[in-house]
Amino acid sequence: MLIPTYYDAPGHLEGSVPMRGDDPRHDGMFSYITPEARVRPDHPLRPIRQMTDAALARLSPRFDRLYSTTGRPSISPEKLLRALLLQMLYSIRSERLLMEELDYNILYRWFVGLSLDDAVWDATTFTKNRDRLLDGDIADAFFAEVLAAIKADGLLSDEHFTVDGTLLEAWASHKSFKRKSGPERPPDDPTNPSVNFHGETRRNDTHQSTSDPDARLFKKAVGREAKLGYLAHLLTENRHGLIVDTAVTAASGTAERDAAIIMLGELPLTTRRVTVGADKLFDVRDWIAAVRTMQVTPHVAQNSGRPGGSAIDGRTVRHTGYAISQRKRKLVEQAFGWIKTVALLRKLRHRGGRLVDWIFTFAAAAYNLVRWRTLTARPA
Repeated sequence: MLIPTYYDAPGHLEGSVPMRGDDPRHDGMFSYITPEARVRPDHPLRPIRQMTDAALARLSPRFDRLYSTTGRPSISPEKLLRALLLQMLYSIRSERLLMEELDYNILYRWFVGLSLDDAVWDATTFTKNRDRLLDGDIADAFFAEVLAAIKADGLLSDEHFTVDGTLLEAWASHKSFKRKSGPERPPDDPTNPSVNFHGETRRNDTHQSTSDPDARLFKKAVGREAKLGYLAHLLTENRHGLIVDTAVTAASGTAERDAAIIMLGELPLTTRRVTVGADKLFDVRDWIAAVRTMQVTPHVAQNSGRPGGSAIDGRTVRHTGYAISQRKRKLVEQAFGWIKTVALLRKLRHRGGRLVDWIFTFAAAAYNLVRWRTLTARPA
């Protein structure tokens, strides 16, 4: 007698269902789920969208003055600014790629304000409409509205600040840095000419970039290579490291100190004593004297190795506030790091000082929105 095994698997289906799932193609014409329903309630973009919409609503009268009352409707400025903000938040390297991802990404469509059926704009049309906002100084206005809302939440310090600068590399190569006058040799290759500038003295007063004439050849520190670029400046408050003011200038040895004087002069008047922290580059007697004339106490890192010694003496260093300012000074580096890595401004994708200043100011507003969302988030 043949005894069957304990488990005898059938050799055929016998009505069983295979575990492998199907791979059908659903080409349905209609969708009954909105982008709003697709985005989860606790998504990090939701509070940023609310903060952005509130700032844009206050800018609506300013938008009206930029557009004619007749003619074909253009891209909504609110949608355009949300798209630019999205580009920085998600490190999208170009506006052409932004339009491509906006076409198929539901999250991006929701943030910008497009439905699933809305057509996405052409990249050149998007850029042309962005230039209209450049003429209206909308980046400065948007930055000011975001900062005012943050101040209304009580998150800003009006007494203690930090100032610093960084180099933004221009969208121009060393090959484009040529003499302003004089005969030029014909290139050996029109598309990619060979250029040998070794042994040649190249200065900003005799040479200029043909790709970006506003860019300057500059060396940020001793021993570093010289690059074509701009100097970007930030004034941050010391409580949470939020950006209070921005500036972009031509690169020079005194540009950081000059920009700091201008930004400190634009601070609101107060009866309290204001302090400003800075690195050793600002330890210059003329700058220290100018800041003290403005009723601002300089908490600058001492540069004892400079001729004549440091301009900061023991009367300033002995106070506890000086040590706190030096410790809080690193917060400005976090802002620069976010702008240069996440917002992709380490290597600029725009040319011209005015446009670079616009983009940098808008990136600073984006950083403040991210910090604001983090500071107001409720712990789980």
